[in-house]
This record gives sequence, C-alpha cells and structure tokens, in this order.
Amino acid sequence: MNRKLSKLVVATLPIALTVVLGAQGAAQAQVQFSGKVLPLELAQEAAQEALRSCEASGYRVSVSVVDVAGVERAFLRGDHSTIHTRETAYKKAYTIASLGPIFASISTGQLTERISKTPTGPALSTVSNIILLAGGVAIRHNDETIAAIGVGGAPGGALDEVCAHAGVVRIQERVNALHQ
Repeated sequence: MNRKLSKLVVATLPIALTVVLGAQGAAQAQVQFSGKVLPLELAQEAAQEALRSCEASGYRVSVSVVDVAGVERAFLRGDHSTIHTRETAYKKAYTIASLGPIFASISTGQLTERISKTPTGPALSTVSNIILLAGGVAIRHNDETIAAIGVGGAPGGALDEVCAHAGVVRIQERVNALHQ
C-alpha cells in the first residue's frame, strides 16, 4: 500500500506544483507590489489619530494597522471598547489590504459595494479574516496600497471609516515623502 501511495504522490506532485505556482503567479500579477512599507512610527501615529477622532465623537473603538501581508503593525484598544472590536478592526484592515488592490477600492465601504455587484461576492465573506463591512481604509503611496487601517466599534461602519480616514490623512504627506 505504501508503494502505491508513494508512486501516486511522485506522479501527481509535478502537476500539483504547476497548478499551485501558476495560480500564485496569476494572483500576484493582479496587484502592484514595489516592496514599500509603512514605517512603524507612522503606523502608530495613524492608529492614534483614528482613535482620537472616534473618541472625540464619543465612540469606543479599537484600531488596527496592517501591512500588505496582513501582519498587524499597530493596534490600539480604546478605553471601554468592547471585546469584538479588536477582531473587527483587524479584519477591516486585512480586507482592504488584501482585496482593495484587486477590486480597485480604497475603503471597505467602497469594496463592499463593488463586491455586492459580482456573482461571487458573497463567497468572499467566507474567506478567513475577510469582513465585508465599512471601516477599513488603504494607506497608499501613489496608486499602490502599502498598508491599511481598520476601525471597529463606532455605531456603524461608515463612522468607523471616517475615523480610519482621519488616521490616513494624518500621515499621508509623510508617506508620500518617504517613498520618492
């Protein structure tokens, strides 16, 4: 039995690798990636500003900033924000960082609207760490997403998104200057 299994693995491995590597190349071709990164200091400052913006409006939120690989670079949990806000903030940032470039979207609000018009849109919500709610905003250098910020906890995703946008605005000039 082991010999048959070994022969099967050896016979199918080249085909499987071709399929996997071919699919990876197709996905990478969809997204521009120059290797630019958001410095930690700016990620933290964007998160602080988003939190400050929401707190000024009386919203108790959490804020997450991720890089284009979905790695969290900064996280802030505001005083008295509820437990679910950490996960939703992260997922909003992750969603726009990963799907935004593919769907030419700069926010999860815009992305959700675009995806809702595609036949496969609902299936995307079953992908790990994807959440189709407003509240995530891309941090961009020119037309390239280099990071994203997500906010969770305001009474509605549109309000989360206003706070996330405030965080991006706070650092945008310096993001542009860093990568000239």
